[in-house]
Amino acid sequence: MENLKSNVILDAKGLACPMPIVKTKKAMNTLEAGQVLEVQATDKGSKADMKAWSESSGHQYLGTIEDGEVLKHYLRKSSNDDATENKHPNVINNEDLEGKLVANENIVIIDVREAAEYAFNHIPGALSIPLGELEEKINVIDKQDEIFVVCRTGNRSDLAAQKLSDIGFINVINVVPGMSGWTGKATGINHK
Repeated sequence: MENLKSNVILDAKGLACPMPIVKTKKAMNTLEAGQVLEVQATDKGSKADMKAWSESSGHQYLGTIEDGEVLKHYLRKSSNDDATENKHPNVINNEDLEGKLVANENIVIIDVREAAEYAFNHIPGALSIPLGELEEKINVIDKQDEIFVVCRTGNRSDLAAQKLSDIGFINVINVVPGMSGWTGKATGINHK
């Protein structure tokens, strides 16, 4: 069973509805924007509840992993950065990136979302390098490569693209809108 990385684990096992959501709301308030909460519950209805609550509260429901009797729900705390203005000049839309993938062009895709987001759904072949770990992990990539940076909405990837350009990567392209609108091939826990 894979263990996904989360910032906080909430134990809601044995609790009946609506307690898992009540506890989730409290735990979410203690997280910083962008952090991932793992809620462990045994209430079978909790999956639909988590999804509905995430949508109504503006947080991001990543997915659920069933581990025996336990449902592990992954939620990401939304942040106001989901509305920042894009600053990186080089941008590509999802369809054009899809076209490059179909044409089998040799390109590098870096997914800068949290590891748990990547685990549930990502573009095949994309490298998982969360934004917070970019500087320590980026040395595996050649500065001459054509690099496409993707996140959920194009905001974190915009920051990452700026950061990469600042440290000497010359061909960095931000993918907009990214995984929130991705209709091409994808892989991950949700795509078995």
